[in-house]
Amino acid sequence: MGEHTEDQEHGVEPARPQLTADRAREMTAGLRDAMDDVRRTVAVLATRVRDAHAARVWLPLGHSSWESYCAAEFGISRAQAYRLLDVARALTAIHDAVTASPWLSRTRDTDPGAAAALDYGLSQRALTAVSARANDVAEIITRRLPALAHSGLQALDQPTVRAVVREAVRDVRTAPPPADPKLAGLRAIVDDLAASSHAIGELMLELAQPYLTDREAADRLDRLCDDIGIPLDHGLATRRYALSGDRRALHGTVL
Repeated sequence: MGEHTEDQEHGVEPARPQLTADRAREMTAGLRDAMDDVRRTVAVLATRVRDAHAARVWLPLGHSSWESYCAAEFGISRAQAYRLLDVARALTAIHDAVTASPWLSRTRDTDPGAAAALDYGLSQRALTAVSARANDVAEIITRRLPALAHSGLQALDQPTVRAVVREAVRDVRTAPPPADPKLAGLRAIVDDLAASSHAIGELMLELAQPYLTDREAADRLDRLCDDIGIPLDHGLATRRYALSGDRRALHGTVL
């Protein structure tokens, strides 16, 4: 009794008989089934969220919005409410990509709301991670499934489709997001502005040598800046940039 109490106080579980290999396999199979049940639950949840949101279920119940409906009926936050929508939309986009393949006509679900058709063994975390890039996942699926079908190396059965879907999700999760064209254009403009500023700074250095302080340089550059139509503090900033090569010298003035 005393030894048992001491073990409990130190958080050590009492010794148990060593498992046989058969028993260990049995327990592992039970864990695998439980994990599969969790993933199937995600598919069921996504299907019902999709259908409820499409039907605007909150209106007949007197709620003003999806988020207020989720808060009142289920006690979840605004972020959680919209995370559910992200999961539902991501899973629907993936399923639409799968069923768009002519080689998979036999896998199309007769009931569009059937949760079983959306079960690709994906976790809620994985679906949330790719929700903003669900179109990228769908594009990979629609490219790889026909390629497999044409190759004839693998039958497009349910396990193969699930493997392709999960691989596409994993690839998108691990790949960096594509560059935003607008952001790339803005960076190009900033680069051009910085290059122009460096050239102006070198001109400033010809009139106000590097050994001069900003105050001394200002006396020499005042008229030049006025002639070329830029504020004196901008001219001094370009001079500092030409000296250091550090764009931070332009912050608050040119950039």
